[in-house]
Formats: sequence, C-alpha cells, structure tokens
Amino acid sequence: MIASCLCYLLLPAARLFRALSDAFFTCRKNVLLAKSSSSQVEGNFAMAPRGPDQEECEGLLQQWREEGSSQVLSTVSDGPLVDKGLAESSLALLMDNPGEQDAAPEDTWSSRQLSDLRAAENLEEPFPEVLGEEEPLPEVEGPMWAAVPVQTGRQYTDCAVLPMGALATEQWDEDPAVVAWSIAPEPVPQEEAPVWPFEGLGQLQPPVEIPYHEILWREWEDFSTQPDVQGLEAGDGPQFQFTLMSYNILAQDLMQQSSELYLHCHPDILNWSYRFANLMQEFQHWDPDILCLQEVQEDHYWEQLEPSLRMMGFTCFYKRRTGCKTDGCAVCYKPTRFRLLCASPVEYFRPGLELLNRDNVGLVLLLQPLVPEGLGQVSVAPLCVANTHVLYNPRRGDVKLAQMAILLAEVDKVARLSDGSHCPIVLCGDLNSVPDSPLYNFIRDGELQYHGMPAWKVSGQEDFSHQLYQRKLQAPLWPSSLGITDYCQYVTSCHPTSSERRKYSRDFLLRFRFCSMACRRPVGLVLLEGVTDTKPERPAGWAESVIEEDTSESEPDVPRTAGTIQHCLHLTSVYTHFLPQHGRPEVTTMPLGLGTTVDYIFFSAESCENGNRTDRRLYQDGTLKLLGRLSLLSEEILWAANGLPNPFCSSDHLCLLASFGMEIAAP
Repeated sequence: MIASCLCYLLLPAARLFRALSDAFFTCRKNVLLAKSSSSQVEGNFAMAPRGPDQEECEGLLQQWREEGSSQVLSTVSDGPLVDKGLAESSLALLMDNPGEQDAAPEDTWSSRQLSDLRAAENLEEPFPEVLGEEEPLPEVEGPMWAAVPVQTGRQYTDCAVLPMGALATEQWDEDPAVVAWSIAPEPVPQEEAPVWPFEGLGQLQPPVEIPYHEILWREWEDFSTQPDVQGLEAGDGPQFQFTLMSYNILAQDLMQQSSELYLHCHPDILNWSYRFANLMQEFQHWDPDILCLQEVQEDHYWEQLEPSLRMMGFTCFYKRRTGCKTDGCAVCYKPTRFRLLCASPVEYFRPGLELLNRDNVGLVLLLQPLVPEGLGQVSVAPLCVANTHVLYNPRRGDVKLAQMAILLAEVDKVARLSDGSHCPIVLCGDLNSVPDSPLYNFIRDGELQYHGMPAWKVSGQEDFSHQLYQRKLQAPLWPSSLGITDYCQYVTSCHPTSSERRKYSRDFLLRFRFCSMACRRPVGLVLLEGVTDTKPERPAGWAESVIEEDTSESEPDVPRTAGTIQHCLHLTSVYTHFLPQHGRPEVTTMPLGLGTTVDYIFFSAESCENGNRTDRRLYQDGTLKLLGRLSLLSEEILWAANGLPNPFCSSDHLCLLASFGMEIAAP
C-alpha cells in the first residue's frame, strides 16, 4: 500500500527532482540499490514496469527507510520552495502510517497501477477515488486529521504544491485533483481581556476603543416642551411645524483650487462621486422641509443635485455667483408643505463701486405654509427664507457689512406686510464671521457703530492688529447711489410713492392758457402772418398770473446716520455656540485644523429679557418658536475623526438643522 502510494505521488514529479542534479540522483540510486535488502519492496516494485523514473522512486524510498525522513527533507530544502512543499506533501502519509505497507495485494497492483497512473497524468480521475477504494484507516486517539486542498503551482502543471504556513481546514464544494492530509490546528483558547491592577482601585479595565462611526454622533436637542414667555408650552396650540437645514457642501472646484487645505484627507474620500453619495444620504436621513445650500457647483447642481432632490420631493431654486465663478447658493423646499409666493435672487456686485466688486450672491424666497385641510378655515403667515454666502476675505470687513446690508434690505422688502410689520424670517448661510464678532452682533442686536473700526475686526476671523497699516471703516460706509439707507432698507421702501397721484384735468390746464408765461413771445419765433404776428389778448376776469403749484416730486432724502447702521428684523441665532456638557465652543468648520463657527441659522424671534443671554429658548408670543436643533460638535471630537472632510462627513462644514413652529390663527 505504501509503496504504491509513494510511486503514484512521486512519479508525476520526477523531472522536478532531476532538476536538482542528475549526477546526484544517479550516484545515490546506485548506492541505495546496492544496500537494498527488503523483499517487500522488491516484490511490490517487481510487478510495476521498470524504467529510469521507477528506479529513482525506488532509490528515494530506500533512502527514506534507512536515513529517515529528516535527511530527505533537508536534501529537498536545498532546492526551490516548490520542491520542498512537494516533498513534504508526498511523504506526509508515509511518515504517519508506517504499519500499512501490505494493505493492497500484489496480484491487483499491476493492472490498477497502469490505469491509475494514466488517469493521474491526464487529471481525469481525482486522487481521492484511489484512496477511497482502500480499507478505511482505523480510528486512533490523537490529533484530529483534516483534508486540505493543495494548490497547483503556476510553473508546474503536473505538480501539487502544499501551501506553507497555516493549513486551511474548511470544506470545499468540488473535489480537488490532489488531496494532502495534515493535522488540523487546535483551537486557541480566547484570552481574557487584560486588567490593570492599581492599589486602592481594584481592577481597572483598559479603555474601550469607540467605534469610528460613533465619533461624529450628533444628538437632537428637543425644546418643544420649553415654556414661552406667557408660560404656555409650545405644543398647547395648533402649530405649523417644519425643519430647515443649512449646509455648505464644499464645491469640488473650490476644493481642487485649495488642495493644500485637504492634505490630511485620503484622496478617495475627496472624489465627487463618493462625496455626492454621502451628501444625498445625509439629506435623506434628516429629511428637512427646507434645504439651504452654499458652494453648490453649477454643473453638479443641474446634472446630479437638482434631479436627485427633485426625486426626493423638493422644488429647487439656484443662483450662481456672478463673474466667472462656478458655484452658488440653492434653496429647496417641499411643495407638499409650502407654496412659493416669490423668489428674489440677490447679487452683491455693483459696477463702479470698489466696495461691492465681489461676486457673492444670496437668494430670498417667500413661502406660504400649506395647512392640512382637517384644521378647517385657518391661516398661517408667510415665511421668508434667505440664504447667502458672504465674502471670505478676513481683511475686508467693510465688504462683508455692505453685502449683509443689501441682503437685509432685500429681506425687509420681501417680508414686509401691508401693515408695515414683517412676516417670520429665517436667515441662514455661511457668513464667514465668528460668534460675538461685530458682524454677528449687528445681525443679532440690530445695530452696529462701525466708524473707525478696523476692517479685519468686523468678522473676527483673524487678528491683524500687529500690522502697521490697517484699513478702517469710514462713514458713510456705502454711497447714497446704492439706494439703501443706514437702516438697511431700500429708499423706495422708506418713501413709498403716494397712490393719490395728481391728475391734470382739462379745466386745470386751461387755467394756464392766458397766464403771463403763455402770452410771452418765445425767442426765435418765426413770424407768420395771421398766426404768430398777433399777441393773444387776456379775457376779462383772467388773472395776469396763476399761482402755480409745485407738481414735481422732490428726490427723497436718504436717511444717513453718523457711523451707525441698523435693521429692524429682530433676528436670533438658533445655536448658542457653546457646548456646556463639554465645556468647549461649538464648531461648524475646521480650516487648517482650527475649529471655528461661521455657519448660522437666524430666525425672527426676540429672546426674553431674563438676564441670561445664553438662554434663547424663551420667545415672545406670535413669532417663530424653536422646537429643536441638531447639536454641533467640538474641535476635539472632530480631531478624533481626522477633521473635515472625513469618510462620514463629505464637506469641510457641518450641516445645521433646526425645527420651528408657526402659530395657526383663525382668519
């Protein structure tokens, strides 16, 4: 049995062993044949055809029996790794089963050997069938045995190579051409988690690593149960509730132009296809009713964003930046919740004005909330939504203030009601200004004294106080030709045209027929007999002169103040810009690894004067009510996630999300 198996296994690989050294094998063969005295070996091999390959196999068998398998393996180890693996796989059965040499009778070997060898050469009959006809191995106590498939080397089609290292023990579906046997690896007992003993503390477990996807976990802060100024909870009366998201999604063109800001990111997560899928997943997850986006690249908007958002149920409006810029702002809303009343794009560029020579834009929409029919005849005030992206340059605070004044003037015009008041307003976007900066305080408090202020100080982004030359703001900040007052209102809004315009009737005009001006001969009048040669006579009763009223409308006087700008929209920030549970400021972006807040959602609601400026959950009755918001993160948490962007947040800004409630009143 052993001799037949050895011959069967080694015969296809004879030329591999000859490749080691023809002279070496010839010499060893002669020595082994001279020493051979085993009748069992001679009897078994006498039935098989003799040849050079058979003699080499016979010599190799005798060498193993006399010198031991260790010497054979050491000899093979001098050759290539493939030969070594072949030798180990071929001799594995012989080394572990020395007592089964007479398992097959001699009279059946000769015929079976020839057919099996021919089938093995053509790989038509798998080797397990040859072994399957023999007697099963007796069960013995010891290590478990497992069949492992043997890989075939690419350079040797006739050879089977046993993979070195850990042996696979799994089962396979189809039978391999060659099967080797090996001891299955014993299961390694799982080690218990190490503990760190300290005196007085017992056993302290090592810190558990937080899953990466949980690092950027953001909580929803619910304010719906907070009482208002009147002591009533927000849910006591019927309300129209909606959610609004503001998000700077990072235009791909801008990212590639400033690639040095994103060296910490893997290139794959900066690919637009990857980022687009992440952004859409974020939109679907939070599912806002109104979506305000900044840095929306124009081609991406029309080709991917707008069709995808339309499939999600949004109606979108887009305004590209002026000039050669390729990005802009977008406002999207769900027509099932709102009806569009008007849309007003805002351009900050003004030709000929050095103060307004930048290409930033904004977008203002007036939406009418749609109340469910089940509530009967009720009404809800319109909602004004403004979205913008202000200039980034930290040194040009004067430009930022002028751009914000134009946006506030447009909001004032769109949101103004017939009685002079304003409907609820939500103003959001990337303002490129930090909290408590002069620009931020101007939006929140409604007033700013800017005269003599350094321009870099307006946004608070960077400190340029060390520079010798500093641009300072002078009054007036913008010229009167802009048509905007220091109250951030259009001039026509301050001085509306009177509806009772003077009407010139025929009788009124005839009063001037014989006035002194009409009876005076014009200079250069051509004399025509019977036409221009006579002077009209004034009829009796006509006065020589008629009191002429000033019918020309004087140019409206643009109210200007001495170095102060104001607005009357009463805006308040959704976020407090501080994380009390962490004792750290909130962060919406991380340029160059430094966390800061530049993105905001302001809404028209006056905070209650209770001495606590950080508490913005109490509001006056009849305005927008903040029902909830998505918490922001600290700089330390974003550092743990490798900053922004990262594999889960595909922009260099965090999204802002808030829920509001509007009162529903009877008509």
